[in-house]
Amino acid sequence: MRREARDAVRASERAISAANRSLAALEAESRKLRAETARLALQRRALEASLAGREAAIERMLIARQAGGPPDALRVALSGEDPATLARRLHYVGYVSRAAAAVLGAYRAAIAESERLAREAEQKRGRLRAVGEASRADRQKVLAERREKRSVFERVASEIRASRREIKVLRADEARLGRLVERIGRIVYGRVEKTPEFDGKRSLFSSLRGKLRLPVRGELIGRFGAPRGAAGIEAKGVFIRAPEGQPVRAIAGGQVVYAEWMRGFGNLLIVDHGEAYLSIYANNDSLLKQVGDVIAPGETIATTGASGGNEETGLYFELRHLGKAFDPLRWVRLK
Repeated sequence: MRREARDAVRASERAISAANRSLAALEAESRKLRAETARLALQRRALEASLAGREAAIERMLIARQAGGPPDALRVALSGEDPATLARRLHYVGYVSRAAAAVLGAYRAAIAESERLAREAEQKRGRLRAVGEASRADRQKVLAERREKRSVFERVASEIRASRREIKVLRADEARLGRLVERIGRIVYGRVEKTPEFDGKRSLFSSLRGKLRLPVRGELIGRFGAPRGAAGIEAKGVFIRAPEGQPVRAIAGGQVVYAEWMRGFGNLLIVDHGEAYLSIYANNDSLLKQVGDVIAPGETIATTGASGGNEETGLYFELRHLGKAFDPLRWVRLK
């Protein structure tokens, strides 16, 4: 019964995570569309200023032609002038005609470009409206899923609390995570691949000891090796208490190798940093990255929560090397 109780909120917590990930993607697209729309408007304003200058040049050219008559090549040829003067005049007529054609051609091209920019801007505005509508729908979906989670949790809260006090349950959760890490290790490090090439911007993870930052701001209430929960088993990571929805940031660059709900750890995300180092982020409200995503140091990968039956909102965080957990506080700067 207690196992079923702990799994009861799984569907809601998964749905909340998925809806929030979709919402975050839509918000990122909205920001990009707004920037692109602003860029197009700036381009069009510059083009319109250029068009005004070209219109003025064409107007002056037409006035000059009307006043002096067109520099017709046949009229020049029949003028009876000496051959040297005639050659110069014909060269001038050709130059003026080419210049006039170039001015008119540039003017037509600028008009066509202005019309293209106007069409592209309208397409961006249309997509922006669609993104706005989708964002509103996703927000409503998140609110509905949160209500569902509260309703389910209220029904099974006592069973969840009881299960978290049972040492065999916590040990089973810990063993489940250990098996997952071992499986990831076999998949990721069992392959024969080229050694990653570092471009100077990304450092080897082993060189970052003492330079890392914890992934979320908050209060450190659970330390490595301290009793975890009422059952009192030793924690293999740290717990940082933080309000719901705070950004969880990657401690270093790497690739997401796991992003899924797991009993006891809720919405769980694991990042491979190379050299057999993994960072583990658990009890998240939402997972904003998926398996295969390459992430940069400090990039937001999740948001804090209390998934997996945790009573505190915040983040449970582990570091592992070759599958073995070690104290993250030995690798981070707290100030």
